[in-house]
Amino acid sequence: MTISVIARNTFKEAVRDRALYLLLFFSALSIALARVLAVLTVGDRVKVVKDVGLASISFFGALIAILIGTGLVYKEIEKRTIFTLISKPIRRAEFLLGKFLGLVLTLAVMVWAMTLVYLAVVFLHTFKIEGRMVLAVFFIFLELILLTAVAVLFSCFSTPILSSLFALSFYLIGHFSWSLKTLIKKTPPGLGRTLLRAVYAILPDLENFNIKAEVVQNLPLPGGLWLGAVAYSAVYTAFVLLLAVWIFRRRDFI
Repeated sequence: MTISVIARNTFKEAVRDRALYLLLFFSALSIALARVLAVLTVGDRVKVVKDVGLASISFFGALIAILIGTGLVYKEIEKRTIFTLISKPIRRAEFLLGKFLGLVLTLAVMVWAMTLVYLAVVFLHTFKIEGRMVLAVFFIFLELILLTAVAVLFSCFSTPILSSLFALSFYLIGHFSWSLKTLIKKTPPGLGRTLLRAVYAILPDLENFNIKAEVVQNLPLPGGLWLGAVAYSAVYTAFVLLLAVWIFRRRDFI
């Protein structure tokens, strides 16, 4: 009950943030401009619209998760409301999980709004809606849930600016971790390769949620892909949240 109350309050606070609507506006504008870009591009216009639309949802969704998520705990500390909260019979884990779920709910609403714009633009070109496009957005949302957990983690011990930089680095590293896998193959057997394998196992692989190319190019999707993505997001998110709770419990606010 306590977690749900905190989640609702976090959602209400987040939707009052003007930056949220500014990001939503630019994301909708970016998706809409994909139609203009498609006209100016030589090739399959529908593929351009799909690609730009999905990329816009992913990019602006990540910005929402990072910019709002990294200030969740810091705002409570800055406003001194954290002292009132921790003096009540509320566990710090409940407070943190409530904040996290509130932001996930906010993201769900924003992603759904961007998806409606995206599907409308694609419909104007094809006069049909493909289930694979909705699946691609679902994969993006799984990635954003994980990114939200990371933003909450950094907000437990750092300022919003540094937390944003850390979360953005996590996002970029997660999408370029495939290059580390290539480096492992080229590294001769020994201590160096072992260390690289250990680093690769720890770092996130956000490409697990990237099926944009398959959707845009109408390529077949591997069987059980969605199940693996859900499991990866759930396990990694749970690990990050446990780490965030551990840090938050040991933080002294006095």
